[in-house]
Amino acid sequence: MLRRVYDRVMRLAAGRRAPWVLGAVAFAESSVFPIPPDAFMIPMVLARPREAFRIALVATVASVAGGILGYAIGYFLWETVGRAIVAFYGYEAEFERLRALYREWGLWIVAIAGFTPFPYKVVTIASGVAGFSLPGFVLASLVSRGARFFLVAAILFVWGEPVRAFVERRLGLLTGLFVLLLIAGFLVLRHV
Repeated sequence: MLRRVYDRVMRLAAGRRAPWVLGAVAFAESSVFPIPPDAFMIPMVLARPREAFRIALVATVASVAGGILGYAIGYFLWETVGRAIVAFYGYEAEFERLRALYREWGLWIVAIAGFTPFPYKVVTIASGVAGFSLPGFVLASLVSRGARFFLVAAILFVWGEPVRAFVERRLGLLTGLFVLLLIAGFLVLRHV
């Protein structure tokens, strides 16, 4: 079954609508969606290695645009929408600690979270709630999200075929590791 899903994602990643799907995933992940865009970006770059950096640009721009939506949710809709999203993910206590940290470390929080597997949507909403500078937020997001997506694109551009062969040989193991990393990210956030 996992192989069928992988093959379907690879076909979708090679399709002409793939950039739009990636853009939608990257946009939604930055404010409400739980799956990181890397899950679609990686097969897309493997399917289209010559377009690796254009794909990274789509992911970056869409992610930052989605981050601005997350910021707006926090800034304008905290009581009606933002609180419900944070509660849905079970981040209430962590969110309050993060909010307090913004006063001192806001720029670094956005920059680090944008690059790491930390759930970026929490930071986008927290940035709005904390009233963090919107230009500072956008700049830190562009740098960190761009660095993350362009690094993935560069690695796959240079070592794409060996990476693809490795992924196809060890699909089950890598899927399990990805799920564990995703769960670990949520657990770390819960206990920070």
